[in-house]
Amino acid sequence: MKRFCFVTFIVIATLAIIALAQPAPATGPYKVVKTAKVGGDGNFDYVYADVDGRRLYVPRTGANARVSVYNLDTQEPVGEIAKTNARGAAVDPKSGHGFASSSPVAMWDTKTLALIKTIDVQGGPDGILFDSFNQRVWIFSHRPPNATIIDTKDGSIVGTLDLGGAPEQAVTDGKGHMYVDLEDMDKIAVVDTKALKLTGTYALEGKGGGPGGLAFDVKNHVLFASCHTPATMVILNSDTGKILDTLPIGTGTDGATFNPNTMEAFSSNGDGTLTVIKENSPTSFVVEQNVPTMRGAKTLTMDTKTNHVLLIAAEYGPPPAPPADAPPPDPTKKGGRGPRAPMLPDSFSIVVVGK
Repeated sequence: MKRFCFVTFIVIATLAIIALAQPAPATGPYKVVKTAKVGGDGNFDYVYADVDGRRLYVPRTGANARVSVYNLDTQEPVGEIAKTNARGAAVDPKSGHGFASSSPVAMWDTKTLALIKTIDVQGGPDGILFDSFNQRVWIFSHRPPNATIIDTKDGSIVGTLDLGGAPEQAVTDGKGHMYVDLEDMDKIAVVDTKALKLTGTYALEGKGGGPGGLAFDVKNHVLFASCHTPATMVILNSDTGKILDTLPIGTGTDGATFNPNTMEAFSSNGDGTLTVIKENSPTSFVVEQNVPTMRGAKTLTMDTKTNHVLLIAAEYGPPPAPPADAPPPDPTKKGGRGPRAPMLPDSFSIVVVGK
């Protein structure tokens, strides 16, 4: 009898573990409500929604580098900031100035899209964040200086800051506290934005590696770090760094965001899914849904007016065949990236997800 009970217990426990490991269903409240195939040449990285100005900014790199600007509600093109080779964009709604993480940094008038000035910076501009606390925009770089801070009112450089690692995405509480995920360190940097000082770091403790996205529930002091290896969302208390939970997400994440209206965090994944995590309470979280989107749609932005998540992606053809005289790959060595698959003409798309 004891053996039977023990075996029964093991079977039940195993089934429970398997059930918990299952991914969230694709069906649920969210779906792709629109796919706008806007086309245009050039690669892309980050996408940014100016919720107040109702515009969507998409930097495109390449020979015809520019920041393409769309109507946030209709996804129709409204203009561009030409000759700007940028990775991301951000807007200060109070000053009416926009900025691109380019070298040099471009600064423009958000109403007319006219270029105001360019600002020389060091490092390699990549990520970008506007901080309403003192009207400054932060330009992030994987190499020192890891952050260049610019006054959004006049475009002057306030200072620089080394973070001790390669920053990807940053979030702010608008009260002088900023958090930045350090992709190569598996840590979250804590920054005093008034003193321009690194005050500490939060280790992910092996729960997630290579954080590519960071979201923030400001009200409840909860951080959501979307990670590559393993593909998890590591959830932390922003005041203490204590890990509250770890949940599975799709693979290839490169962005995360939080919607305070619905109490949900989102991870955009290159595998063509959008993972939705519901915050039931400041200590209780669950994977609500994995929404099929578009393969390669790994960055996102949030429109809190419509509660829509917007992602960007394109369609690609097969990669070019290697030369006939090329040596066969060596399975014992870790090679670099192979030939890139070509983007199909005019396939670049804006994907809108909502309920």
